[in-house]
Amino acid sequence: MAELSVEKLYNEYHRKVLSYISSRITNREDAEDLAADVFLKVQMSIANYDENKASPSTWIYSITRNVVIDFFRTRKVGEEIPDDLPSEGLIEEDYIRDESLSELADALETLSEEERRIIVLHYNDGLPLTEIASKLNISYGMVKIRHNKALAALKKQMTR
Repeated sequence: MAELSVEKLYNEYHRKVLSYISSRITNREDAEDLAADVFLKVQMSIANYDENKASPSTWIYSITRNVVIDFFRTRKVGEEIPDDLPSEGLIEEDYIRDESLSELADALETLSEEERRIIVLHYNDGLPLTEIASKLNISYGMVKIRHNKALAALKKQMTR
């Protein structure tokens, strides 16, 4: 694919990838190293990328998610993979792609103010759910429940 270059992907997705990783990895240096690992993997596998199987954003976020999981499995023995790390199926292409921002904004309007705030703080500001719980002065468990409920509602709205 001639038009798809690692440089173009890096410029478009580096900030989003780093934000995603930083919301799960507390050490900034580790997060930056993992973001670099993501784009190294992108560079190594770009020749095998098939646009018919996934959009570039979905492909990159799948790589990112796997890099984070590998980090917890190999480098942080004794730490568990965070509960709020979404499964691959929840990282929907429509949530990430710029073309869907208008549709996403409309879907966000269907959420309660608190659910919308949780989604924005988590995905836009990159805050982990534990920090959101503290910021909103509600329990981590309740934030996690409302986060999952909001994601399910967004997914339902976005697939209509």
